[in-house]
Amino acid sequence: MRAARALLQIDQRQLAERSGLSVPTIQRMEASDGVVRGNVDSLMKLVAALREGGIALLDEGAVSPGGGRGVRLMGPRP
Repeated sequence: MRAARALLQIDQRQLAERSGLSVPTIQRMEASDGVVRGNVDSLMKLVAALREGGIALLDEGAVSPGGGRGVRLMGPRP
């Protein structure tokens, strides 16, 4: 999540606004060790907000130079 925010050049408050979640929810999600934890509705809102911003979420084993999970910009920022 931090990497995605960095690519979008936004802070936790801005991500909370874009996703319709609270800042404490974003903070709890970012504090998760390894896999981001949250209820399904919150995770779906977060993923939608990141994708709307142009973030591609890479699954384990997805085609990428490093081969691991990660994030990347899909194209120029809106």
